[in-house]
Amino acid sequence: MPECAGWRLAILDVPFDLRTNLTRGAQVLRQDARTWRLAIPAGPAGRYRLAQMDDYGHLRRSAFRWRPPFSLELQGRASTAELPGTWGFGVWNDPFGMGLLTGGEALRLPTLPNAAWFFFASPQNYLSLRDDLPAHGNLAAVFRAPRWPPIWLTPALLGLPLLALPPGVRLLRRLGRTWVGEAACVLALDPSLWHSYRLDWQLEQVCFQVDGQTVLSTQVAPNGPLGLVLWVDNQYAAMPPSGRVRYGMLQNPEAAWIELRDLKIETIC
Repeated sequence: MPECAGWRLAILDVPFDLRTNLTRGAQVLRQDARTWRLAIPAGPAGRYRLAQMDDYGHLRRSAFRWRPPFSLELQGRASTAELPGTWGFGVWNDPFGMGLLTGGEALRLPTLPNAAWFFFASPQNYLSLRDDLPAHGNLAAVFRAPRWPPIWLTPALLGLPLLALPPGVRLLRRLGRTWVGEAACVLALDPSLWHSYRLDWQLEQVCFQVDGQTVLSTQVAPNGPLGLVLWVDNQYAAMPPSGRVRYGMLQNPEAAWIELRDLKIETIC
């Protein structure tokens, strides 16, 4: 497997402009000078719980901060090896305006996804348009789509009723694959233990490293600009090959948390 291209530009210690996005009872705590804990409380299914840090909630997508070359490096661990919902860190374009679930953002119209991140998803999730890529578990993943103006996708809203019918969902998945490129791999690790994670995003390549070893190097690279996001929540979403769409909020019998330390970003200032 090819190694990441070596480059080192300006180093920014995080946080620089990170803001919290929290549901009731969730917390972002500074453990010490190096470490943050993002925690959501225990609770029942059907109620959204989120602890998030990001740098884009108050911005238009066109004003998101990050473009290649960009590198994110940190160490992380979770309270258990398999949290209900999702958690992770990386960059994305917030294609569905998820902050509206917490009242934390202005309205953004839906758009096609662009992202590069370490993404940890419980088994209820199925987050891929392809049948040959992992869609839940411990993942390094990339989505690349054209940067079409959201208004261009307005006619696609007419196809939303198809989501109620498995044959319609299968058709939408096939159409989606013509517009959205993907790359992903499963990470063979225990995420409840400390690991070092590094994401290098260049114009025509994305490279992921765990504990100094390259786990995925792909020419599927997202279109920027993108925003930085670090989060844990209890949400799941699935659009599997069967066409049976599922979405909801999972029960977490115990409080869930992730800890992140030594966050660094390398980029061009």
